[in-house]
Amino acid sequence: MPTRSIPRTAGAWVTLAFCLLSSGTAYGQTTRAGSSEEIDTPAAADSNEIVVTANKRTQALSDVGLTVSVLSGDDLAAKKITSLADIALTVPGLSYSASENNTPVFTLRGIGFNEAALAAYPTVSIYADEAPLAFPVLAGQGAFDLERIEILKGPQGTLFGQNSTGGAINYIAAKPTSSFAAGADISYGRFDTVELNGFVSGPLTETLKARVAGHFIRSDDWQYSYTRNDTLGRSLAYAGRATLEWEPASSTRFRLTLNAWRDKSDPQAGQLVAVVPQAPVAIPDITGYPYPPRNPRAADWSFGQTIGPTGLVLDPRPASNRRLLQAALRGDIDLSADVTLTSLTSYVDFNQRQHQDYDGISLNDDDILMNNGEIRSVFQELRLANGDSSAFRWIVGANYQDSKINESNAVSYTDSVNAGPAFNNIVSNGYRSETIRRDYALFGNVEYDLQDALTLKLGARYTKNVTKAEICNYDLGDGRIAELFAGLSALLSGNPNVPPVGIGPDACLSLDANFMPGIYRDKLEEDNISWRVGLDYKLRQDFLLYANISRGYKAGSYPTISASSQQQTFPVKQESVTAYEAGLKFTSVDRIFNLNAAGFYYDYRDKQVRGKYSDPVFAILSALVNVPKSRLFGFEIEGGIRPVEGLSLNGSLTYLDSKITEYVGLNGFGRPQDFRGARIPFAPKWQGQVNLDYAWQASSDIEPFFGATFNARTGTTSYPDGENITLPDVPGASSAPGVTHPFAIRGYATLDLRAGADIGDHARVMVWGKNVTNEYYWQNVIYVFDTGFRLAARPATYGVTLSWKY
Repeated sequence: MPTRSIPRTAGAWVTLAFCLLSSGTAYGQTTRAGSSEEIDTPAAADSNEIVVTANKRTQALSDVGLTVSVLSGDDLAAKKITSLADIALTVPGLSYSASENNTPVFTLRGIGFNEAALAAYPTVSIYADEAPLAFPVLAGQGAFDLERIEILKGPQGTLFGQNSTGGAINYIAAKPTSSFAAGADISYGRFDTVELNGFVSGPLTETLKARVAGHFIRSDDWQYSYTRNDTLGRSLAYAGRATLEWEPASSTRFRLTLNAWRDKSDPQAGQLVAVVPQAPVAIPDITGYPYPPRNPRAADWSFGQTIGPTGLVLDPRPASNRRLLQAALRGDIDLSADVTLTSLTSYVDFNQRQHQDYDGISLNDDDILMNNGEIRSVFQELRLANGDSSAFRWIVGANYQDSKINESNAVSYTDSVNAGPAFNNIVSNGYRSETIRRDYALFGNVEYDLQDALTLKLGARYTKNVTKAEICNYDLGDGRIAELFAGLSALLSGNPNVPPVGIGPDACLSLDANFMPGIYRDKLEEDNISWRVGLDYKLRQDFLLYANISRGYKAGSYPTISASSQQQTFPVKQESVTAYEAGLKFTSVDRIFNLNAAGFYYDYRDKQVRGKYSDPVFAILSALVNVPKSRLFGFEIEGGIRPVEGLSLNGSLTYLDSKITEYVGLNGFGRPQDFRGARIPFAPKWQGQVNLDYAWQASSDIEPFFGATFNARTGTTSYPDGENITLPDVPGASSAPGVTHPFAIRGYATLDLRAGADIGDHARVMVWGKNVTNEYYWQNVIYVFDTGFRLAARPATYGVTLSWKY
């Protein structure tokens, strides 16, 4: 299918023209209207006040009538929060799971999309200084040199756009400083892990400031094979960020940010948890495969390298090489003393080359020998906003996003039943997708002070999404699967004159509705209106009550899967969440005590899930499906106290009750089921955290400190009703010892410890441990073809960190 090249420079030209036209404009005012830039404000000047940009304005967190969790840069450093999994453990209501394609999946308050395709939009959108990282895989290495991370809960469609039905995560990078500053830290830990971070910042001229930061991590393998002498799981990643801020006039400000990273870390290998053969002809080597011990490090994977019929190198051993380049240009121009025009342009270029084990065993039942992909995405937003001092505050704007995503895969199954004569001895096939996604949006948000203490909030966004997909399954080169599908086409269509199916990525073989092989092309056009209405009431300056009703949408999507039938590649339609939420935020006058609480109810329609499809030839295969109706309700409580000097205690508790109210489909093993009353995946009923930090002055230059963080959450599941799904009664089916419900994810508790000392104003030494009790738990369970496997969390890790700042 012919594809248009993405207009990579269109947005940049908009912002560049914007810069040139406005660089000489000056109004001489001393305040900035409606900007979400980090500026010096009275709230910001209070070291105990947290400042956020959740409403695309700079506000004190205690003044924002939304549920927002904030991780400061100091929190990230002190607690050694360095990965997406670490972030999820720290934030109430947030869950992280790895996927079979090494793509991260976030679920917030039960709203998530466990899909591994590169082109799948998330339900929890991720941003870097408001510039979208539109696809989950793009967020892999962004958590370094940050001022803070803001996690906004509930639908955020009005200001942040669709694909944020669960919420939004905004990485706020540290900005250039007005005077010279520099810092670095080095860590050494278990598995010979070495991590380096550093930055240099300061003015270049009177109007130009810069900051450069870098990150590097490497470690040895942390997983081992329990059937042979082999290891896996090394880490190797490096990243950099450069930021320039230019203020040619008091009314004109620009910021250019360049981000780049490369990640060569190994994809995680799975732990075999169940074998359920998809055909009555059982494969003894698979049905008799040993199960791993209850150890997070024990796993298994395929190995060895072969050359395919077309000369393609096929390697089943998990390996990955991902690279991201991002440029973001922001301009803020004060058109008057009370109105600011903001332009935000970004471009992302992502590339990956990897292969994964899909079955949790060393045999080749289902292995991805090639998982290559590219993402090119351009984003442009223009918005107008007035100042914060007015009783009527408004933002209006428009944005456009254009993304092209290519993904190409090769799958091998030489040890499966497919390799037998019943299926023409097929051993492999390829599949690819080319997707173009375009989003157009108009949005507005107003806040009106009805009284000094009462504020009305209204917001809406119109979004139109157009997705074009081209999906092809093909013969890699030996001709067996092409011959098989030509025969199936002739048999099922009743046409003995079906032409031969070719070989290679342009000869597509999935069968259409008439049982004819070919390429699948489709176009999905959807539009929606996200909205929010709310009230904020300040009982006093430090006591806020709020209530919101909102609706958000997530766009429909196509899967990238190995499909015998084109029906498997049909898209799911857009999903929606209507949220009802009320809460409070309280801070004592002396700021010794604070309490935040919220209760919520979600009406969840057409939830998108990776489900199952019953194929008449190949049995149970994957497909995307919509769950018509679900609901969730719960509450969150967060609080903190500083009872004595140097001692800080805080904690959180989240309760979530989720239920599917309408859905009939196939369960995780492909058996028909009515899911009414079933729980939603990745939605533990209870989550809690307790955090303690204590520091004291031992001398004029030495300040020792100690900290501990305890996290706990109850069990959940990776598939709807997974805690009740048992093994089907088929020959050869079995599960690991003690496992009766393979899709269940049991609850767990972890303890992190840290201790050290600040030395003077510039140095720190810290020893730390994560999961020091070595709790064995897992984040996902995946069932593909004949086997199911777990993706376990890392075991206990520990180390020492030396930090220095100037």
